[in-house]
Amino acid sequence: MKRRRFTEEQIIRILDELKQGIPLMQVARKHGVTDWTIYRWKHKYGEMSTSELRRLKQLEEENTRLKRIVAQLTLDNDLLKDLNSKKW
Repeated sequence: MKRRRFTEEQIIRILDELKQGIPLMQVARKHGVTDWTIYRWKHKYGEMSTSELRRLKQLEEENTRLKRIVAQLTLDNDLLKDLNSKKW
């Protein structure tokens, strides 16, 4: 997996600088990124705050955990159906 140069919290702070009225090119130059990178970040993170980002991460982790549980239960259910369908 590609290592990212900025964490999501740092990206949110950079976007906050734009909200304060600092020109886009100045922010891009200060942080060493292109203006297209900042546009992409704005599209991805929008008006998100750091607390919303943390909550989103928690929800994604919980969703992943629940998907794993459902997959395991589905496998168990299929196994039991297979065992039950065999004639002894």
